[in-house]
Amino acid sequence: MGRTYIVEETVGQYLSNINLQGKAFVSGLLIGQCSSQKDYVILATRTPPKEEQSENLKHPKAKLDNLDEEWATEHAYQVSRMLPGGLLVLGVFIITTLELANDFQNALRRLMYAVEKSINRKRLWNFTEEEVSERVTLHICASTKKIFCRTYDMHDPKGSARPADWKYQSGLLSSWLSLECTVHINIHIPLSATSVSYTLEKNTKNGLTRWAKEIENGVYLINGQVKDEDCDLLEGQKKSSRGNTQATSHSFDVRVLTQLLLNSDHRSTATVQICSGSVNLKGTVKCRAYIHSSKPKVKDAVQAVKRDILNTVADRCEILFEDLLLNEIPEKKDSEKEFHILPYRVFVPLPGSTVMLCDYKFDDEPAEEIRDHFMEMLDHTIQIEDLKIAEEINTACMSSSMNSQASLDNTDDEQPKQPIKATMLLKIQQNIGVIAAFTVAVLAAGISFHYFSD
Repeated sequence: MGRTYIVEETVGQYLSNINLQGKAFVSGLLIGQCSSQKDYVILATRTPPKEEQSENLKHPKAKLDNLDEEWATEHAYQVSRMLPGGLLVLGVFIITTLELANDFQNALRRLMYAVEKSINRKRLWNFTEEEVSERVTLHICASTKKIFCRTYDMHDPKGSARPADWKYQSGLLSSWLSLECTVHINIHIPLSATSVSYTLEKNTKNGLTRWAKEIENGVYLINGQVKDEDCDLLEGQKKSSRGNTQATSHSFDVRVLTQLLLNSDHRSTATVQICSGSVNLKGTVKCRAYIHSSKPKVKDAVQAVKRDILNTVADRCEILFEDLLLNEIPEKKDSEKEFHILPYRVFVPLPGSTVMLCDYKFDDEPAEEIRDHFMEMLDHTIQIEDLKIAEEINTACMSSSMNSQASLDNTDDEQPKQPIKATMLLKIQQNIGVIAAFTVAVLAAGISFHYFSD
């Protein structure tokens, strides 16, 4: 028996309202959450059209081979950044004309595997063996309104499609529990002399991978308590007269305790490295995760929080490097430091739900750009007054001075004159050679996709 997808009714309305406008097809993403029994789809968003595709796709006889996988997968990657813990890109949809009704399967198959590969390429975590590895493809014929729902196993690229049930349900958006967490970050990443040829981004990613193990192995307190991972998250909550468990609060406070020392039965060895510099990441980040309220397990809630912590820290670093690439900030003299503003997190509520999506905003970006970014990526209109800034301004300090050992908390003359409210800071200390290597690597890195229209 195939998987069952419980779909919010508004998703069905959104798909029905998509107009091909003379195009052969329109594709997009399906967003929600996996569980062992069934999957939940709470959002769908079409892939934004590419200007040069407008003319090519206006002809009904155009084949699905014209589907731009690179454009679609980059859209999926950008959208994945905007999802809090617990939510994933569950699959892809395509709406076609009647003439193409029989040509969709191979195109959807290729697109689904490409999307999954794109999303996973820079994650600091991996799926467990117990997790659902199937992803869904949905084909809708614009003329007959027939729906074909199939799944593919992402672990088996040569596997065949399996039929799946697609069921609409009202009120799905209100059936979610939220978990909120504030994490204090203090990461020191040495840049070894042998890694000078690596990009600064790659060196930082390697350091974050080591830090990710600390987050994975941490102890998580839910509302101040350590709970068995196999327990029901709502255990101890009051029951209604119908016998259903009612959460006294839809929000849970989560705290993370990381180990200071290894256990006595673990041996540790010291490694001496010649370093050309270091990256220091220090501050506080706000994290959110969501889990469906149907028999939620503690282990699933903790896992969602862990992944949001890892995603938000990695995404901020990547967005900062992309911004440096776009702006091509000139290199300063040896004794000078560069201060860059790190993006801070902005949340936006999904209408009719406790679920909030997110984006990242630099201090000099107007709120209108964030609004437009949401519209472009998720095809949903938001109000500027609904933007909820989770953190204060984040500041990055880049120093090219080899002898500079200034603390992040120093307030000497080399620091900016104006007061800085900072919850997360990135400090990079390295010599001129490393800066030069970074500059060359940045120029060869290609075009940034921080905003899809770029």
